[in-house]
Amino acid sequence: MLIFTCIFLTALLLSTAIHFYLDQRHMRSIVTHRDAVPERFEKGISLVSHQKAADYTLAKMKLGTWSGLYGLGLLLIWTLGGGLDILDQWLRAWQWSALTTGVVLLIVFSMIGSLLELPFSLYSTFSVEQKFGFNKMTLGLYVSDMLKQAVLMMVIGTPLIWVVLWLMQSAGAMWWLWAWCVWTAFSLLMMWAYPTFIAPLFNKFEPMEEGELKTAIEGLLQRCGFESNGLYMMDGSKRSSHGNAYFTGFGKSKRIVFFDTLLKQLSIDETLAVLAHELGHFKCNHIKKRMLLMFSMSLAGFAILGWLAEQAWFYAGLGVSQPSDYMLLILFMLAMPVFTFALSPLMSIYSRKHEFEADDYAKQHANAEDLISALVKMYDDNAATLTPDSLYSAWHDSHPPAPVRVAHLEKKLDATLEK
Repeated sequence: MLIFTCIFLTALLLSTAIHFYLDQRHMRSIVTHRDAVPERFEKGISLVSHQKAADYTLAKMKLGTWSGLYGLGLLLIWTLGGGLDILDQWLRAWQWSALTTGVVLLIVFSMIGSLLELPFSLYSTFSVEQKFGFNKMTLGLYVSDMLKQAVLMMVIGTPLIWVVLWLMQSAGAMWWLWAWCVWTAFSLLMMWAYPTFIAPLFNKFEPMEEGELKTAIEGLLQRCGFESNGLYMMDGSKRSSHGNAYFTGFGKSKRIVFFDTLLKQLSIDETLAVLAHELGHFKCNHIKKRMLLMFSMSLAGFAILGWLAEQAWFYAGLGVSQPSDYMLLILFMLAMPVFTFALSPLMSIYSRKHEFEADDYAKQHANAEDLISALVKMYDDNAATLTPDSLYSAWHDSHPPAPVRVAHLEKKLDATLEK
């Protein structure tokens, strides 16, 4: 067995074991605290809602466990099991050019992957989400979304794949730097195009109606010095009863989007507090920092790709007999999560720092009590667990768990009152 094969299997076994250990800790914590609402949340969340959140989280965790094992099996079949090699040999038999073969193989591989994941996606939507009252999607809408996504992948993804593979063949030893430039430009283009052209293919975005809420929001935006391309309400209830709000786009294409479900849950003051938190991300330059981090990490990834392209052991160690540019891309996408798993807690720490900073900003421009109240309602309505395992949460969660986040806000509130 090749050395890299042993390294890959060891990393895969270690990451799987850590996943399983953390999942078991998380589920045990939820079961242990299922019969009592945490004292801090007793006034805002009923025992019935708390138990629903526990059962919902456990159902998702169990599905995630089976999905993870299934994905592990597929990974081994594609790589060491020879699946990619078989697919490659079949397409090579058509005797197309290397560029055409690569584009077709990447598209076919992506389509097969989507189909293989379909059973778990269907079960999640029409069993788990349906059972707990969150799913509002019909089978027809589900199929329509899937077909739209497939068409978008073909229309948008095919040219990108073609350009990257062409650069790998034609741009010399520094192809990876040019490919990174293309990827960065593509990412920026998608940030601009998504809110204007892509998102409306799936949801309706209507300008927020004139009224007390819009007037209050515009006042907050003015106080914070924030300019956007408009306030929009999205028909999120068409697919799910989960609520949310977000910024999208950049530059002059920035827009603020509220799910219609969220506006039904919160009062005007609570909505302003949630929006102030989102504004905090913008004012604290979190979006720019995250973009810089994303582009820096992708540059490192492309540099590693450039080095791996010349390493025959990388292909052979993952079950591919004939090295090629397109196989390099697929193998890297499959192997990278196995080796970068340990970065998850570092990314969580970085993200949580931003969440705390955004909460601090919201406290300065809205009422901290309103933000706490809004968060409690959102945890309740979205059936988010209030009793996660601390180690699991530290590893996986980009947002602080409910008790930690509320305690942070209350500490800031008490400090203000003392002054």
